[in-house]
Amino acid sequence: MSTTKLFHAVVLILAWTAALPAEVARRPLKLDDVARMREVRDPQCSPDGQWVAYVVAAIDVKEDKTNSHVWMVSFDGRDDRQMTSSQESETSPRWSPDGKYLSFTSSRRGKTKDNQVWLLDRNGGEAMQLTEVKGRLQSYEWSPDSKRLALVIGDPDPDAEPPAEGGGSETGRPKTPKPIVIDRYKFKQDGEGYLLSGRHSYIYLFEIATKKLDRLTAGKWDEAAPSWSPDGTRIAFMSNHAEDADREPSSQVFVAEAKPGATERQLTHESSRGGRSRLEWSPNGKWIAFLQGDEKKYGAYDMDHLAIVASDGSGAPTRVRAVDDLDRGISAPRFSADGKSITFLVTDDRSVYPARAELAGGGVERLMAPPIVVSSPTVAAGCSAVLAGGAAEPTEVYAMQGGALRQLTRQNDALFAGLEIAATEEVSFKSRDGTEVHGLLTKPAGYAAGAKVPLLLRIHGGPNGQDVHSFSLERQWFAANGYAVLAVNYRGSAGRGQKYSRAIFADWGHYEVEDLRAGVDHVIKMGVADPDRLGVGGWSYGGILTDYMIASDVRFKAATSGAGTAFTVSLYGTDQYIIQYDHEIGPPWKPKAWETYVKISYPFLHADRIKTPTLFLGGERDFNVPIQGGQQMYQALRSLGVDTQLVIYPNENHGITRPSYVRDRLERYLAWYDKYLKKTPATASAATPAVR
Repeated sequence: MSTTKLFHAVVLILAWTAALPAEVARRPLKLDDVARMREVRDPQCSPDGQWVAYVVAAIDVKEDKTNSHVWMVSFDGRDDRQMTSSQESETSPRWSPDGKYLSFTSSRRGKTKDNQVWLLDRNGGEAMQLTEVKGRLQSYEWSPDSKRLALVIGDPDPDAEPPAEGGGSETGRPKTPKPIVIDRYKFKQDGEGYLLSGRHSYIYLFEIATKKLDRLTAGKWDEAAPSWSPDGTRIAFMSNHAEDADREPSSQVFVAEAKPGATERQLTHESSRGGRSRLEWSPNGKWIAFLQGDEKKYGAYDMDHLAIVASDGSGAPTRVRAVDDLDRGISAPRFSADGKSITFLVTDDRSVYPARAELAGGGVERLMAPPIVVSSPTVAAGCSAVLAGGAAEPTEVYAMQGGALRQLTRQNDALFAGLEIAATEEVSFKSRDGTEVHGLLTKPAGYAAGAKVPLLLRIHGGPNGQDVHSFSLERQWFAANGYAVLAVNYRGSAGRGQKYSRAIFADWGHYEVEDLRAGVDHVIKMGVADPDRLGVGGWSYGGILTDYMIASDVRFKAATSGAGTAFTVSLYGTDQYIIQYDHEIGPPWKPKAWETYVKISYPFLHADRIKTPTLFLGGERDFNVPIQGGQQMYQALRSLGVDTQLVIYPNENHGITRPSYVRDRLERYLAWYDKYLKKTPATASAATPAVR
């Protein structure tokens, strides 16, 4: 090649290279990014199948709150638009079956300040308030003819009075609250507060044209999850008619004519142990599919089964054998258009995938192969959509077609395009007794093969949950700051079958601890974890297991225990788990039960074995695991001279939701771990063998 030709070739190559898009410089996740992330949820296909409405939640840093608004995206993914915008949130988008309206709920300022149903006319115009109900609007469902709504409304507080002008009483002094009178077996629930007798949640019928509101039945029991029959003549719902519903907590399936004051017919009975999920009618209206729970004593390890019952009450419920044989929990059942099969979601070993079972017989067919996590399926007129994502991708709305996913929304694309997201991989190992245990390992962002790094064992709550292949802000936050993060689906977790889940029944802190320790040992053997820089932490049951871990294994140099407890008997009667205490362990005044309480209170009763500096955290108004559980452990370690700190988030329940507190918790986690784990191995204390 001549010099001239070579010169021109080089010029062309340089010009072509310059025309290429520049590689985006990626950086680690920062706390400021949390406020920029958007949570996508509740997709709803339009009746014509052309659109999917959904909700986007975003943080308002200035107001220190999260706002939610309704969006909709075309099914081809080309048009994505925001439909609502106000100072208050809008949620629960639902299409009227005739396609004329997109409804939603909001407490935006209209005729009342309470949550109400609003309508958006698809022809255009501003949203208009439809309902003006008193009490707490919990959910709603359109009738098939688009002329009525079924509303679930909680009774208003009879003692509540509207504040005077300026927010106080007429005298300017705050009104003295009345005493709280309790007379129920189960008397508290996180997020709801104290459960008072005489107040219920009922189903009401609301006429769109006249705005007339009537109760569906005349019963005195709580009602939930209304579902209209295909022809609109009947409503199926869940209710509990037990003499003392607190002691017999399972709801049953009922059907009533869709008329005010109708008399309901009970279709299932105590042995069916129905849940409170939405009921699914067959297309011909002859059958109702529902989720059936396990017996009461296994309530904490419940694995829902698929059952079907005749809608006219002509027979007992039957379980779908193929689904039972699967030995996995299922959710979101839906009849096919021809009524011959049912699709549902399967919770299975770090994944949640769609599946189908033919009612005439045969096995369960997976519709998508794991690893995958999908949720909130919606179907209408050729539109099939779900929420999905991955360990490296946030949740978005996807179309589901031919066993594949097609992304529809991209609410987080701009942010994530500039972030370096750490890789997550599956790990499997044997526990002490040979049981195979599975988990997920997230390595630090930019991890170099062969490097030994500080490891955080982060323990999920439940225990009947699982760590899955979905985006975890917490894992990514730690990975962005140089930590490997191990998530273990210890025995008691969902996704591995009934026996695996029930293995810890009335034996807390035993097999879980063995499984968790085996996971840490495995990552050390992999050459990833530095054995001199191990941390542990979790929330709820994850906090409880953190207390067990630091009381039985002093290798951990730092711990964070959130919303946990270690002196179990002290929470009897102070949290919301009275049924589990009485039926899984037994009342503490029974000798055998007392022996169990002493056994499972190991971390508190042997707090003198704890050497790990531990940060305890919790919500001030947590009725799930009250803050006293963390207070007791904090006081024990403070008394023993172990470095510790207690953080209480004012007015927060079990889940910390105020954005500034969410940020604060992440900051405190990292600062606590950094203080003890970012030391060099030479200055860190030597690893000590387990004492339990």
